[in-house]
This record gives sequence, C-alpha cells and structure tokens, in this order.
Amino acid sequence: MAINQPKGHAEETMRTVQTEVLVIGGGATGAGIIRDLAMRGFDAILVEKRDLTHGTTGRYHGLLHSGGRYAVKDPKAAVECIEENRILRRIMPHCLEDTGGFFVVTPWDDPDFGDTFMEGCRKAGIPVEEISVAQMLREEPLLNPNISRCFRVPDAAADSFLATRLNAESAREYGAHIWTYHEVRDLMMDGQRVIGAVCHDLVRDEEVRIYADMVVNAAGAWAGKIAAMAGLDVHITPGKGVMVAINHRVLNTVVNRCKMPSDGDIIVPIHTVAVIGTTDVKVSDPEHFAIEPWEIELMLDEGEKLVPGVKNMRILRAWAGVRPLYQETKAVDTRDITRAYTLLDHETRDGVSGIITMTGGKWTTYRQMAQVTVDRVCEKFGVQRECRTHLEPLPGAEKHGGYHWLGARFADVERRQAYGDLICECELATREDVERAIVQGDAKTIDDIRRMVRLGMGPCQGGFCTFRAVGLLHRLRHPDVEDANAALRDFLQERWKGLLPILWGQQLRQERLDELIYLSVLNVDHLPGPKATPLAPVMYDPPTGEEPQARV
Repeated sequence: MAINQPKGHAEETMRTVQTEVLVIGGGATGAGIIRDLAMRGFDAILVEKRDLTHGTTGRYHGLLHSGGRYAVKDPKAAVECIEENRILRRIMPHCLEDTGGFFVVTPWDDPDFGDTFMEGCRKAGIPVEEISVAQMLREEPLLNPNISRCFRVPDAAADSFLATRLNAESAREYGAHIWTYHEVRDLMMDGQRVIGAVCHDLVRDEEVRIYADMVVNAAGAWAGKIAAMAGLDVHITPGKGVMVAINHRVLNTVVNRCKMPSDGDIIVPIHTVAVIGTTDVKVSDPEHFAIEPWEIELMLDEGEKLVPGVKNMRILRAWAGVRPLYQETKAVDTRDITRAYTLLDHETRDGVSGIITMTGGKWTTYRQMAQVTVDRVCEKFGVQRECRTHLEPLPGAEKHGGYHWLGARFADVERRQAYGDLICECELATREDVERAIVQGDAKTIDDIRRMVRLGMGPCQGGFCTFRAVGLLHRLRHPDVEDANAALRDFLQERWKGLLPILWGQQLRQERLDELIYLSVLNVDHLPGPKATPLAPVMYDPPTGEEPQARV
C-alpha cells in the first residue's frame, strides 16, 4: 500500500492511497472478503462508514442457519446454509452456541407441512429427526404444550459481533488494513473503469482518495447506492426486519414454526436474552425507517403461540435490520426474494470494469460469499490462489477449545475473582474487558465498546455502566471534557432509540430510573460540550401508525 500526500492546493493535499483491492462494507461479508483477500496475498483495504457490524450484521437475531427455514421455499439457500453451517462450526466454534434447533407445528399450523419439511431437509442434506412432543417439553418446558409435532435440526446461536471482529483481526494479521468510520462519498472513474473511491474520514474530518485495481462492493443493503456512484443499476430491495428481546432466556433451543417463513415465527436464545423475530417489510431507504407499533404487537402475538406468557414478560428492547434482498426480476413480496447470494460482475453485466458487487445471502453464508468473490478477483487479475478460509480457524478458536456456553462469562469472573471490577453487571463486562476494547480494540465510541463486550445490553440498558465506561474512556484516551460528555450523550441516545418502541411495564420503570440518574443527578443535557458528535446514532423515524397495504 502506497501513501502519497502532495503539497499544494486543498484538492492536491487530499490524502491518497494506492492498493490492489478496495472492499466497501464492514459487515460479515466485507470482513470475510478482506480476510480471504489477505490470506491469498492481496494488498487490500476495507472501508466502513461506521464501526464493523454497524449495518445488518449487527442487527439480526443471531441465528446460525441449518437451512431448515428455507428447505421448502428456497432450496438453493438451504443447501448453502447447511454447507456453511458445518464449516463455521469448525473454524469459529467460540463464536457459536450449539443450542440445536426445533421446528414445531403449533395449533395455527398445517400438521401435514411437517412431512413436506422433512422431505425438503433430506433433499438439501440437512440432518433432521422428528422427536416426540413429550421429549420436546422435557427439553423446553415453556413451549406451548399444544404443539403437535417437533423436528430437530442443527441450528445454533451466533455472535456476529465477535465473528466479524475476528475476521478483521485475522485479515490484519495477514497484512490487510481495516478503516472504520470512512464513508464512501464517490467512486472515481477513468472512462468506463472504476479506479477507486473518495472517502470521508469521520474521525479526522478529512477526505482520502483510495486508488485500487479492483473495487469490491460488499455494502449490503447500501450496495445499490454504492453502485449508483458508478452509474450502475443494482436494484436492492431493503427488507426491514423488526425484532424484540426478552430479558431472559425463555428457551435454550432455537425454535421455529414449521411452516413457510413468515413474521414472528422464530425465537433465538442469544447470550443472556431471547430474541423474537422478525417482520419483513419493504422500505425505500436502508438508513431511514420506523419501528411501527403493529410490528411490536405482532412479534409478541406470534411469540405467544410458541411460548405462552411471552406478552407478559419484560421486553428489553426493539431494533430493526435491513436485509439486502436482490433479484433481477421484480417480486411482489420481499419474502418471495431468494435468500441465496448473487455476484455481479459489472464488466460483463454493464460494461464497467474495475468493480464487482456481492449481494444477498445470509450471515450463515458470509464465508462462502467471500470465497466466491475472491475467486472472481483472482480470475480478474489472472492469478490462481486457493482459498483457505474454510481450513484455518479464526483467532482464539484453539484457546477457547469449543463452543461458547451461557455461563462462560460468569465462570471467567469467578476464576479471576473480578467481582469488584464489573463495569456492566448485567452482561458481566469487567474493567479489563472495557479497557481492552478501548486500547486494543481502538473503540471510537461507547457504542463500539458495546459491540465488543456487550456493554449496556442487559436489563438496565446502560443505566449503571455508561458513566463508568465514559470515565474509563476519559482516563485512557484523555479527550477534552466536552468530547467525553458528547460521547456519553451519543450512547444514551443509541440506547434510547431501541427503548422507545417498548416502553411499558418493568422496562418503563427502569427507564424512569435511568432518566433520574442521567437527567436529574448527572444533568447530562446541560453538561458542557456539543449535544452530539458526527458519530452519533441515526435515530429511527417516528412511527406512522399505518400497516403496509400488502400485508395480510
């Protein structure tokens, strides 16, 4: 990688960088691509407009698919999922919890669909067995006792934050550069060839030109916007999915309804919570959308069919991710669009060279998507370099020695006798954990720390850990007091955006306590400094209160 900073006018002093491959997008797919590129010996840079996993990767329900969900409706995606399920279990067990998965037939479902489901699984190569309802209830006693059939598949829970970070760490070890908070403002063209990108460094507030022999567009739901900068038409249908988190693990097994994929038909146990998901609503902009009251109500109504009493449990938070759904022909409904991935070679497709786009897919298939992408890069460069990402484990796999388990953090606190060093009691994040995130993880915001150690993701939603984390950030980084105050406000807003749609019951009481702590005692709204920083969260749009007409 060559860096050039010529002297002269403002345009001439823009920082410039030269690399072989520029990857745009810091989600699972982009991180997988940059790792694969680096392992095959390419000089490569990844840019992401916020932190890693800021987009869809950090806003899904945490499921490692067996492929069962797509076995009937989308068999191609099902085959991709089970193939990668086996590989990811081998290379990143410490990022997974081997919960197993149930597909269950509730009184609202067609019992005959179970036979169709089993046949679809067998055709896709997905291990499946039917177990008795009595056995199901012994393992998961809170499930609806009126469930009539239950099928076991190798689903699991996944930590997408950790997995993406470890892919980036591995890429760095092989010489790649990961530049977060670098927003692509334009693609540079030389005739009908893309030669790089102009990025804005949000932290330094400066522009940088990155010249590249090949640009890989892995921007997920934003891929269409990136492609449009080169005059390319990549029609991404952003499919919004709303999820809600219950404050405890009502289940220890991933549970799906045994029917065609629909809204609110899955509950995933992930770390200390359980997640009910998800809606699927077309939105026009992946950056700006609302969480509607009917979506929250629907999730709870549907969750009640799986676990009676869910509606009366404490709901911690709601959030929404946007799926990057792509197909060349128009679909009436976003669930009609395949979850398989697509690689677009714009030289053969559009006559524009120097850029390819990888889009679609699932988190489970990110590594396979990266392999296919880098295979094409090799083809474009006229070289043969074999992929090894399916063979080499991610950093830390040998040290952890197996799958993540629910009590791992508590066991570590006990082993270190770190009871007095807890910064976040809800998620058992210690002072050492937070300091490592700040110093070694190079966290730019408190929300970056959250992604690394789950700070503020428990019942108090940052009430008792936010001011502690700001104190550590100030002690270790020595920012101006005004900047530290602004970082505090940014994180409180980030927590607030996901609380606003579910403010009732115990969580409303909790939020009133947090309000007293920060607004009354700490007077956070009137502390010196800006109300927000350039890295502040993008808030959800106000709800319209209207349901989409296409929804039945």
